[in-house]
Amino acid sequence: MEHKIPYKIYLSEDELPKQWYNVRADMKIKPAPLLNPGTGKPVTLEELSHIFCTELAKQELNNDDAYIDIPEEILSFYRMYRPSPLTRAYFLEKALETPAKIYYKFEGNNTSGSHKLNSSIAQAYYAKQQGLKGVTTETGAGQWGTALAMACAYFGLDCKVFMVKCSYEQKPFRREVMRTYGADVTPSPSNTTEVGRKILEEFPGTSGSLGCAISEAVEAAVSHEGYRYVLGSVLSQVLLHQSIIGLESMAACDKYDIKPDIIIGCAGGGSNLGGLISPFMGRKLRGEADYQFIAVEPASCPSLTRGKYVYDFCDTGKVCPLAKMYTLGSGFIPSPNHAGGLRYHGMSSVLSELYDEGLMEARSVEQTAVFAAAQQFARIEGTLPAPESSHAIRVAIDEALKCKETGEEKTILFGLTGTGYFDMVAYQKFNDGQMTDYIPTDEDLAKGFANLPEVK
Repeated sequence: MEHKIPYKIYLSEDELPKQWYNVRADMKIKPAPLLNPGTGKPVTLEELSHIFCTELAKQELNNDDAYIDIPEEILSFYRMYRPSPLTRAYFLEKALETPAKIYYKFEGNNTSGSHKLNSSIAQAYYAKQQGLKGVTTETGAGQWGTALAMACAYFGLDCKVFMVKCSYEQKPFRREVMRTYGADVTPSPSNTTEVGRKILEEFPGTSGSLGCAISEAVEAAVSHEGYRYVLGSVLSQVLLHQSIIGLESMAACDKYDIKPDIIIGCAGGGSNLGGLISPFMGRKLRGEADYQFIAVEPASCPSLTRGKYVYDFCDTGKVCPLAKMYTLGSGFIPSPNHAGGLRYHGMSSVLSELYDEGLMEARSVEQTAVFAAAQQFARIEGTLPAPESSHAIRVAIDEALKCKETGEEKTILFGLTGTGYFDMVAYQKFNDGQMTDYIPTDEDLAKGFANLPEVK
C-alpha cells in the first residue's frame, strides 16, 4: 500500500525549534495574575523567587514575549530524544472505516515514558544555573517524578519527590525508576511535613491528591536552604517549555501541507494540552487559521466541565499563591481512578482563560470508556498508551466515528503523551472486568466549592 503521507513524519535535528512559544503574548485577555494569599495583591518576582528558581519565576510572570530562546544545554539534551514523531494512524483509520485522517504526536520515546522531560530538564537547568543544591516536587502517576529524577541526575541535583499515595501503591515500578535515578520518593500525604500531618488528621486514610503532594513539596522546599520547588503542570512556565510539542507538530504538518481541523489533548493540570495546542492557538488568536480544540478530562475530576472559574489555592494545604482557574476547590479529593496524572482539582490559568473565552471546548469521559479506547488503540496501532493519553484517544475515536456517520473528511490531531507500561494494574482491572466508573455528585462538588477563598 502506498501513501503520500508517511506513517511517521520526522523532522531533522536541524528543524528542532530553537525557541519556546509563549501563547500569552497573543492573548487579547491575559490570564489573571497569581495573588499573594496574605495580601490579596499580585505576586511579585521577589515573592515567587522564594519558591521557584528566579529565571523560572520570570518566565511565569512573562505575558509579553512571544518567543523565548532555549538555552543550548537544554537543546543538547532535547536532541537525545527530539524531534519526536508525528504519526499517521492509518491502521486505526482503516479499522474505524472513517474518512477522517488521524494523526498523533508521540511523546513516549524517552526513558521517562512521557512528555514531562521537556520541562523537567529546563527546570533542572535553571536550578543548576542558580547554584541550588536540589529541588522538590510532587507527582501523580509518576511520569513527572521520573522525568525530574532523570533531569536532576543529569545536572547532579538532589531530587525530593512527594508521590500521590494511591499511585505510590499502584505503581511501585515507577517509584523504583525514580529511585534508580537518585530521587527520594515519599508517599503523600506523609508524616514528614507539617501540612502532611494536618491533611492526614483531617482526612484519615486518604489516598491523597496532587494538591496534597504540592503542599508538602512546597513546604519541603522553603524549609531547606538551597532548595526550590518545581512543578510538572498547571504553571505558565511549564506550558511554555511544553510548547516544543506543538511547535514540532506544526512544523511537521506544514512540511506536508496538513491542516488539522480538530486538535485534542487530555487535560489534568494542562501541560501536555497547552504544549500541543499553544502554537496552533497562536495562529487562531492572530486570525491566521482556525481549529477546533478539545480538552478531555476524567469524569471523576471534571474541573473544566463542572468546575467554577474563580481564584483558588493551587494546593490542598493552602500554602501556594492563588490562581484564577477552573477549579473543584483545593480541598476536593478525587476518587483514586487510574489516570493519576489527571487527578488535579484545577486547571492552568492560561487554558482556563482560553476556555472561558470559548476558544476551546472540554469534554469529560468515564474511565471504562477510556480503557476500552486504550485497548482498541493498542491492538490496532501497536502502542500501549498511558491512561492519561487514552482520554484523548477516546475522543479522537469518537470524532472519527462522527465523520464516518456524516461522511466528512476531517483531519484529527491528538497528543499521545506517553506509554502505559507502568500502568498494568489499571489494565488488569479493566481486563478482569473489575474497573468501575465514579462521577462525583453535585453534593460531592459542593463540599469543594464551600471552602473557596473570598477574593475581592
